[in-house]
Amino acid sequence: MKMPSSYIPRSAFERWLDRRLPVLRLIHDQFVAYPTPRNLNFWWAFGAVLTLVLGLQIATGIVLAMHYVPSTAHAFESVERIKRDVPSGWLIQSLHATGASMFFLAAYIHILRSIYYGSYKSPREITWILGMLIYVTMIITAFLGYTLPWGQMSFWGATVITSVLGAIPLVGDGLVSWIRGGGSIDQPTLNRFYSLHYLLPFVLTGLVVLHIWALHETKQSNPEGKEIQSPAETVPFTPNATIKDLFITTLFLVLFAFFVFFLPHAFSEPDNSIPANPLSTPAEIVPEWYLLPFYAILRAFDFNIGPLDSKTLGVLAMFASIAVPFALPWLDAAQKRSMRYRPWARRFFLAFVVATLALGWCGAQSPTRVLWQSSPYRIEGALHAPGGVAQTVVVSATTRDEADTLFEQMSERERAAGHALARTKTSAPIVFAVTQLSVFLTLCYFAFFVLVLPLLARSETRKAAITSRQPVAAE
Repeated sequence: MKMPSSYIPRSAFERWLDRRLPVLRLIHDQFVAYPTPRNLNFWWAFGAVLTLVLGLQIATGIVLAMHYVPSTAHAFESVERIKRDVPSGWLIQSLHATGASMFFLAAYIHILRSIYYGSYKSPREITWILGMLIYVTMIITAFLGYTLPWGQMSFWGATVITSVLGAIPLVGDGLVSWIRGGGSIDQPTLNRFYSLHYLLPFVLTGLVVLHIWALHETKQSNPEGKEIQSPAETVPFTPNATIKDLFITTLFLVLFAFFVFFLPHAFSEPDNSIPANPLSTPAEIVPEWYLLPFYAILRAFDFNIGPLDSKTLGVLAMFASIAVPFALPWLDAAQKRSMRYRPWARRFFLAFVVATLALGWCGAQSPTRVLWQSSPYRIEGALHAPGGVAQTVVVSATTRDEADTLFEQMSERERAAGHALARTKTSAPIVFAVTQLSVFLTLCYFAFFVLVLPLLARSETRKAAITSRQPVAAE
């Protein structure tokens, strides 16, 4: 529904500029008089929040780049100097570091809103794909920025993530060497990551412009999931949508400021306050919270399937978890867009959100952490005393390592007493650890996209066809 321009230049300068570069007309048509659905709710305001945070990240990142030293010998000290010696450096650094988490928080809300209300469906497929490209670019940019402070978690996180790329068939080893600039994480790696981290936000800005352009061409979706049929169903973007955007943005900035001023290290790992040491590996290597679900999927597979080993399976599953949502407009072919009118889709959507949050929890835990086991580990042994009858000895413990240790200690004591203790049987209980939970949740994640939504779409289409064929009863 194309609308004629309602912009009227009010001064000689505006008329002069409008004839040569109609930028004021563009702003007026796209952000003032642009028609938006009357029934948009506050969930649609997170696009404005994301735009604001992106601008803040670029502005603070440019200032930080003026003082940062991309050297393995001085990177950590340069970050500390920014926080301590540069005027307002602590604020700029905290805004940038916390802003990454706030950026992803708003992005996840924006994506989930789009899924719930079916904003990815025709004719908005390109808008959705551009949005997912923005998300992938955000992930890459955030990962690169996480390595720049050159702390323990930065160094080892870069080591782990780049090494998993080696599992990609045929090109894996060459890709790892090319990204690192050598055989290990060192100065060439830091140079590459710093250059790309500075460049990608501007690529991100270009994708955002395309995303907004595609959105304005196809018009905004709405909670009802219906297309706008007449101008009477719309209102001007300003002040109607602008007021909602300002309200949500203000609340979001209050939350943002709370973390910046009162909990500046809430989203950072304590190990990253230690300079990078290639000779000392942290007990647990975990990424930032917004990447934990994908990290859990990467670690979920501890078994092989045919020619694919566990590492390759994890890498393929992690990349597939990011790639599958790109096909969502074609996987979900339901005629009804909004899940507000799709009860079963709404229930499965809530289950999908819970599964994704649980994957994030799994990503922060040790993969060997036992969540449930049927019984303790048991080791049975035969105790032989000189001239005596053999006796059965049973040792039980929570884990197998503990049971083995207890049995060995008992064996040493019996040998010292002149007795012989031989192991005869080991009973292992059924164990459900974080790894098994991650596998189950990973299957739930993929099932939502490739099974649940397509099957629901077919079922809903079939019911709609049957209903349309039923005769209407005469009054």
